[in-house]
Amino acid sequence: MKRLQIISAALVLSALLVALPGCEKQGPAEQAGESIDNAVEKAGDQIEKAGDAIKDSAQGDNTY
Repeated sequence: MKRLQIISAALVLSALLVALPGCEKQGPAEQAGESIDNAVEKAGDQIEKAGDAIKDSAQGDNTY
């Protein structure tokens, strides 16, 4: 459930960054927001990989 929330938050934040490109030059707030979005997306990917690994381990498939 939390994985879905993290991925949803990352998608919403990414959509906002794409939909609201008002300025050509990024200020410090925009750079910080982009860094946070990237971190959330990477965390979501890692959580998804971990979930898949746990599911595979539970099924007896230990290939990563």
